[in-house]
Amino acid sequence: MEGCRLHIQFHGQSCFEIHHEGTRLIIDPFLKGNPKAKSKPEDIKTDYILLTHGHGDHVGDTVEIAKRNGATVIAPFELANWIGWQGVDVHPMHIGGAHSFDFGRVKLTPAFHGSGFIDEENKEIIYLGMPAGILLMLGEKTIYHAGDTALFSDMKLIGMKSGVDLAFLPIGDNFTMGPEDALLAAEWVGANTVIPMHYNTFPLIEQDGEDFVRRLKEKGIDGVALEVGNRIEF
Repeated sequence: MEGCRLHIQFHGQSCFEIHHEGTRLIIDPFLKGNPKAKSKPEDIKTDYILLTHGHGDHVGDTVEIAKRNGATVIAPFELANWIGWQGVDVHPMHIGGAHSFDFGRVKLTPAFHGSGFIDEENKEIIYLGMPAGILLMLGEKTIYHAGDTALFSDMKLIGMKSGVDLAFLPIGDNFTMGPEDALLAAEWVGANTVIPMHYNTFPLIEQDGEDFVRRLKEKGIDGVALEVGNRIEF
């Protein structure tokens, strides 16, 4: 998967694997506990792992994958520190901050959600900082991974300032935006192409991805509802 184009694979929920010019990235690698995932943690070869927040369906198999690959985890400050304590190389960031890496530039954006590790056995919740979205600038392309979020008006600013080419937007409802709000988010972000995420993993967040894409196209926005395991070149 070499070359100037982006090679993107959807692993379900909010997990995307991206290859660009020899660098391998993965966002929110929730595989082992994902009933829809077709890949296992041991199948993943990556250089960097990017995390949006500390919920289990996003942190997922981060530590196992990072240790196996010697990968660096890029995450909001509190989450990065917690992951680092588990013997993983980390690069902490926070909302509004950007950093240039050898593969490109990363900027964290706001996301309206929660973030914490839930210890069911001890009935405790470990707070892991504020959730985030990710602006990922690779070559001439800018990807916006919104993370888990509600609709919020500053998405207009994200689109205006960043020139988003491709957006990953949650549509599952209940825990995040549903399709109606995600359609408005797509307009505000102004991305050329939108891929829905965070839906159909569990019954509570079942949605029709193809219908969402159809409604995007009615607004003049390209959309792709990727099946789990499928790849696109962008």
